[in-house]
Amino acid sequence: MEGRTKCTILVHQWLPLVSLLALLPFSHSLDYKDALSKSFLYFEAQRSGRLPYNQRVTWRHHSGLTDGLEQGVDLVGGYYDAGDNVKFGLPMAFTITLLSWAMLEYGEEIASAGEYRHALEAIKWGTDFFIKAHTNPHVLWIQVGDGDTDHYCWQRPEDMATSRRAYKIDESHPGSDVAAETAAAMAAASIVFRPTNPHYAHLLLDHAQQLFEFGDKFRGKYDESVGAAKGYYPSLSGYKDELLWGALWLYKATDNKYYLNYAMENAESFGGITWAMTEFSWDVKHAGLQLLAATLPIKGKLREKHGEILKEYRAKAEHYICANLNQNNATNVRRTPGGLLFVRRWNNLQYVSSAAFLMTIYSDHLRSTGGVLRCERRPVGPDELFAFAKSQVDYILGLNPAGRSYLVGFGPKYPLRVHHRAASIVSYKREKSFIGCMQGYYTYFGRRDPDANVITGAVVGGPDANDQFEDRRGNYMQSEACTYNTASLVGVFAKLYYTQENGISRRDFSLVSSG
Repeated sequence: MEGRTKCTILVHQWLPLVSLLALLPFSHSLDYKDALSKSFLYFEAQRSGRLPYNQRVTWRHHSGLTDGLEQGVDLVGGYYDAGDNVKFGLPMAFTITLLSWAMLEYGEEIASAGEYRHALEAIKWGTDFFIKAHTNPHVLWIQVGDGDTDHYCWQRPEDMATSRRAYKIDESHPGSDVAAETAAAMAAASIVFRPTNPHYAHLLLDHAQQLFEFGDKFRGKYDESVGAAKGYYPSLSGYKDELLWGALWLYKATDNKYYLNYAMENAESFGGITWAMTEFSWDVKHAGLQLLAATLPIKGKLREKHGEILKEYRAKAEHYICANLNQNNATNVRRTPGGLLFVRRWNNLQYVSSAAFLMTIYSDHLRSTGGVLRCERRPVGPDELFAFAKSQVDYILGLNPAGRSYLVGFGPKYPLRVHHRAASIVSYKREKSFIGCMQGYYTYFGRRDPDANVITGAVVGGPDANDQFEDRRGNYMQSEACTYNTASLVGVFAKLYYTQENGISRRDFSLVSSG
């Protein structure tokens, strides 16, 4: 009993060392500006299509230049989602939504780090592709390439010899989830581009509204219409969370009460205020839309009309945050011995990075409104919430038991054998001779040498539940990186850099339980 009392006084709920470090002033902090800069390089490495003159990742070259040709549509461009050469529309759209959200929340901080132009370019590379892919109000091309044939080969995107078949959703083959997520991405991006490129912003908003109307009118899961997506990005949560998510982003972009009413009136039947979640991802949007609803600046008659629903949205958003803080009585997110949030074995860092992003946004919201997070075990202030988000980012950047950064290219020790075709094979710029399907496997996939090219800024899947990581190319659950892993961290890196640069420390933490 005595030991437990001492432990409670020193650190509530046995916070691990990493979390304790996060509660110190920023004197120990890492180079967040460098992390932010490297993040945008990763998106350049993931580009498909004809690369621009100012491409900084020079080991990549043009690829996928005939995408869509077989179907009679121009689908050149966009992003490869991870270490393969397929373009999947759902995670691509989610990536752009996250990047746009980061710009809306932390645009000034991104600009202060000198990365504003690179952020705009990263978003526009995605939205330009969505404009091409939305060939008709009720037609959206949502995938280029076949995952099965692609995974049989280990080739650079510049050498692709696999199927580049394109897949679409339409009135007869609906996909409300991917249509609504693409609408969310274009709506959020329209707000970002409004000050600098109003014509482009207007074009994006037109597409977003058409796509939302299409997804709402012709309802269905996209992976039931496009079987080729089912084995790679199945919509397990269904499409109703994306419809609510899309409606909220369209409300932010248009201030049109129709979209707000849609998100409020369908909140219960669509699960927006009934699902209490412990993760936020490309598939499961509930926590994100709940937090977005909770932070909307709604006043007057609209708040009177929707006040009770907004309270429910906030309650569910706070359940998610409290679960990550381990401050719910029952449902919490487990942690590794080193203090990292751990949701599941496969690409766990996607859930860590998205949690850090949402917690950072909500800490700012609480600070600006004078609010406190009321978890079941105890109240949590905005500074402590931000400190925990920081602890997760610091773990990713190397403050962990292994001393390894999981942001490739950052720090002295990081993964050298990423599950990534283009990175592992000698650059097309150095070796232009064709590298065949199986040749890539025989020559590059299984070798123990480090990757031929550093995929700078990629956030890999990360360590297991015991903080263990095997730096091996074939270990795809841990060593593959995805665009949405890095996209979630852009805003947090910018916030941490700005806080560090301006000498702001976080000293107002309460480690002692209020009970």
